[in-house]
Amino acid sequence: MTGTRFHSPKESLRPIMFVGTGSGVGKSVITTGFCRIFKQDGYHPAPFKAQNMSLNSYSTPEGLEMGRAQAVQAEACGIPCHTDMNPVLLKPTTDRNAQLVLHGKPAGNFSAMEYFGSGSREALFSEVKKAYHRLATRYSPIVMEGAGSISELNLKHRDITNMRMALEAGAATYLIADIDRGGVFGSLYGTMALLTPEERGLIKGIIINKFRGDPQLFEEGRVMLEDLCQTPVAGILPFFRDIFIEEEDSIALKYKQNGPIHGKVNVAVVLLNRLSNFTDFDRLGQDPRVNLFFTGTADAILQADIVILPGSKNTLEDLIALQDNGTAEAIRKAFKNQKTVIGICGGYQMMGEEVEDPLHVETSRDRVDGLGLLPVRTAMQAEKTTRQCSFRFRDREQLCKGYEIHMGTTRATREERPLNYFPEGGADGYFLHDKCWGTYLHGILDNQTVIDELISPYTELPGETFDYHQYKGDQYDRLAALIRQHIDMEEIYKTLQS
Repeated sequence: MTGTRFHSPKESLRPIMFVGTGSGVGKSVITTGFCRIFKQDGYHPAPFKAQNMSLNSYSTPEGLEMGRAQAVQAEACGIPCHTDMNPVLLKPTTDRNAQLVLHGKPAGNFSAMEYFGSGSREALFSEVKKAYHRLATRYSPIVMEGAGSISELNLKHRDITNMRMALEAGAATYLIADIDRGGVFGSLYGTMALLTPEERGLIKGIIINKFRGDPQLFEEGRVMLEDLCQTPVAGILPFFRDIFIEEEDSIALKYKQNGPIHGKVNVAVVLLNRLSNFTDFDRLGQDPRVNLFFTGTADAILQADIVILPGSKNTLEDLIALQDNGTAEAIRKAFKNQKTVIGICGGYQMMGEEVEDPLHVETSRDRVDGLGLLPVRTAMQAEKTTRQCSFRFRDREQLCKGYEIHMGTTRATREERPLNYFPEGGADGYFLHDKCWGTYLHGILDNQTVIDELISPYTELPGETFDYHQYKGDQYDRLAALIRQHIDMEEIYKTLQS
């Protein structure tokens, strides 16, 4: 495959879209890689995903909420994230209900039947189209991502994310299949067979993802696929785990449940049913002194040096589950054993004396007892706080960065002891002592000074200077180089210039 780069473009490019034969085939990561390629080649790309379903969200510079995956893709493009890149975000609160975030603001809670069974959703699709066209006036190419499978016939007439959006944008569309999970011939042929002629006309190529071994061994399979689907195979991407790209879905956590390791500072992140913003711990996991793992078992929690209660989209229900399954008692025992216990966002709320929900924002209960580790109480509110912020951690002079996304107010029940201080005034969190504190700030553990303070009781090794922003930039470049090596970019550009 060619590694050619295209410099100083003079023409606008047609939008490109990456869709899948199913969920988890690698659409988000591949979209991120193409965002970086177009930036490298002198274009001014932007990502777009009409509807995202995820508990991993992010705050825009304007203080609005969007899917984390599109924020990552915007970073790969070298531009600020904006809600036009992800106008509809669904955040599951239970197995059957989700909060709808429209243009960055909460727009109500809906059951799956209410949301997906409500006709063709023309009003919502109209908002999605407006967001896309606003974005398309400012950037080129628009690098679009689909959701799940494009051949769900029972949902297609209500689709606002996949081929309906591809047709609206006139996007050159590439179909991705995960060969590692098996059944690649059936999934690709079946998907293509279920498309309408108009939809098939948009499919410009197939991308085989997560191939293990020598791709030359699949050459016969490539020919067969092209004959079956009457569509060229644009490339075969290898399976990799040595390039770090923030994950969109918590399915990736199955690779991060390894347990304690001797000689490392063992950090256990408590697995919650509605765990949100698990990327809060990616930077900490990169520290060579640390072994970070996710767990829901009492034994693993008690073996850890540091226990972290993460964010949750349903604090009260997850708190009830912790108390019912014995995990709460293990966390209290770790605290009594002088292990470090900290909480972020929903985890901070859980660490208090109680969580009230008088408006029944999350549950039918009025209140739930907290873990009792911090002298604070939380009241859930209808309004969501969403913003990016700078702060000073404890009494440190260095300015750190983070962001807030929460629906609740937490107040101290005795002397206020803030953890963080904002330059413009005000404070955040509660600092009980060096080994117990809570905060509303996502991204707090992206800051080296916070990490060093957190793990200092457990290691004498000094922290290394680590530019996390530069590290992520290097990973985007590595991903782009991998795609250039295995996908014919000259053919890709031909479809975008036609």
